[in-house]
Amino acid sequence: MPTPPPTDVIAPDDTSHDEIETRAEFDRWLATGSLSGLTVQGLRLDLAPVPDLTTVDVTGTLFVGCRFVDREVGADLVRRGANVVPPFSGLPYPTQPSHLYTPDDLAAGFAEGGFAGMYDTRVYAHFRAHGGALPDVREALGQRLHDHGVDNALTDATRAWLAAHGPQSVVGVMGGHAVPRGSGPYRMAAVLGWELARADRLVVTGGGPGVMEAANLGAFLAAWPADELNAAIDLLAAAPDFTDHDRYTAAALAVRARYATPPAVSRQRRPGLDWARTGGLAIPTWLYGHEPANLFAGRIAKYFSNAIREDTILRLARGGIVFAPGRAGTVQEVFQAATKTYYGTDGASGAYVFLDRAYWTTELPVESLLRPLFANSPFGDLSTTVHLTDDVREAVRVLTATA
Repeated sequence: MPTPPPTDVIAPDDTSHDEIETRAEFDRWLATGSLSGLTVQGLRLDLAPVPDLTTVDVTGTLFVGCRFVDREVGADLVRRGANVVPPFSGLPYPTQPSHLYTPDDLAAGFAEGGFAGMYDTRVYAHFRAHGGALPDVREALGQRLHDHGVDNALTDATRAWLAAHGPQSVVGVMGGHAVPRGSGPYRMAAVLGWELARADRLVVTGGGPGVMEAANLGAFLAAWPADELNAAIDLLAAAPDFTDHDRYTAAALAVRARYATPPAVSRQRRPGLDWARTGGLAIPTWLYGHEPANLFAGRIAKYFSNAIREDTILRLARGGIVFAPGRAGTVQEVFQAATKTYYGTDGASGAYVFLDRAYWTTELPVESLLRPLFANSPFGDLSTTVHLTDDVREAVRVLTATA
């Protein structure tokens, strides 16, 4: 493998030198004369200046999702020992995204074509037109390559945060997607996200509307005072129902624009982690693409596979999970998480905090099932990890006391 480029030209958070994900990285490696053993992901190598690869050592190099000026370039690379997985033609999404999505990425096209013209909506339309959750072979391969790229980008994006704060600093927030903006549960979830982000926790949600949007909104506004969070919710409440797609999305974009520049903060921030402190992470799926994109997360790991998406959320949330009131999807997540905790699949779990005591003990009495289950875990009595409360600040105290 070649000697890496000089460290003074590598970004501070670039700790994985075997994967090339930007043109700047690629050009630095190209100057060494060897790409041997490296992985080049999703780059447009057909754009000027077109790189000359004819004399570069590409033994064992993997080019995945990259575009070349013509097919002969790819064929020549294969002849000289490279592996080339070209991007699929005719797809509205990249087959190997090198970075997580941003809200601007998903909302691209809204200004010109409204909700129907957004990148996010166009990909969903393609997903439905090609079989939805049961795609044909070609589409399935394209989707799996895309989701693999998202997996890889998510690992890259969270590496610096986990190194600085540890896995117990990541907190999941689950809850109903149909909770309207401006409602009591929505405001409670927003305050929760606001408090957690201010306590240096990475807020992770399923990336949908309702409780999920509210938690990312709170994290997005963590640098602002509480009265500005209330003001933002009041603005969003003018379009409370996510089924009113255009108004709902327009309101989110207007709030993002209004609060685009956070106030100055006195504490020094580590470079590369601003996204985590201004919105946190959302992990949605195009299986539920009829729901508008949550545009308040700092980074968005959007998958085609809902199964991978669900497992990824729960795997990351080692600092505990908050369950706000929800229905079938939330209950599924409760017991999927419980299985991981019971068997210690991903290591030690944080607290399970159920917001709205009456809801979780009377309407959907999950406590009566979880406590005896956890009491008999192979790792001892874990029943004390279950907490019920009506107080957001108590929930935050429980979560921040365990990390």
